[in-house]
Amino acid sequence: MNGKNILVVGSTNVDFLIRSERLPAFGETVTGGTFLQNFGGKGANQAVGAARAGGNVTFVTCLGEDLYAGELLRSFADDGIHTEFVFRDHSAATGSALILLDQQGNNCISVAPGANFKLAPVHINRALAALTGAEMIIMQMEIPFETTTHVFQLARQYGKKVLFNLAPARPFDLSVLRQTYAFVVNEVEASMVTGMKVETDDEIRNTAGRMLEMGPAIVVITLGARGSYLASPEYSQFMPAYKVNVIDTTAAGDVYCGSLAVALVEGKPLPDAVRFAGAASAISVTRLGAQSSAPQRAEIEKFMELNG
Repeated sequence: MNGKNILVVGSTNVDFLIRSERLPAFGETVTGGTFLQNFGGKGANQAVGAARAGGNVTFVTCLGEDLYAGELLRSFADDGIHTEFVFRDHSAATGSALILLDQQGNNCISVAPGANFKLAPVHINRALAALTGAEMIIMQMEIPFETTTHVFQLARQYGKKVLFNLAPARPFDLSVLRQTYAFVVNEVEASMVTGMKVETDDEIRNTAGRMLEMGPAIVVITLGARGSYLASPEYSQFMPAYKVNVIDTTAAGDVYCGSLAVALVEGKPLPDAVRFAGAASAISVTRLGAQSSAPQRAEIEKFMELNG
């Protein structure tokens, strides 16, 4: 671990995954699939991704009072994640997700938020010591936005950097981008934020530039198999993806964000940080599952050595 603290505030889910030859059409049943149960949720995936990449991670989330909660806590502890601010809610089940996956790694996902939507500003206040001691805060969009907004307000008050991942894409108050250090989005999310097309190289450049004008110090647009585009006052460039055999893209973006945060707090130059995150994400898509796909630091470094 690098000694610089990362605080992840976000969701935790139990994933129920079926991998079939193809995804079903509306109203269709596809049989012959393989079932797998995993731990997921964007916040938890990012926390695990960051911890395995070498980060000193504290996770703020809310679980239900059910059989899964204890297993999740043990799993977080096994990855060295600090869990003193993992809260429990008696009125809701731990979040869950149903994932359908085809042989090419494409997926469709339906989520029941459960206890994730019980994570409230009062919980963040109880975790204030972890927030003030953090070098960087990671957030996504699977908890109530009032809670996310509260974290942004505290981050501004205490001068903390926020890596904000707009996933899953849904409307939000654009003013929080003025308090965002690193804004990470895919093409769909970038288009939703700006109202611009994000298809050609020029459109990607223009969209990234527009988002920089909204306030973030760094903008990263992830482009799937193409890699990513990064933009900041110092850098503006496409970063090609590593070529791998894709098995499952679930949590690839979450692993990317967790690893990127680790690289940034370690002080890596932005292009190097993006390469590091891209390598972690590339490894993750060669494996089934969400948190189970996140690589360890040694794996990332070896992968980068072998792949240039």
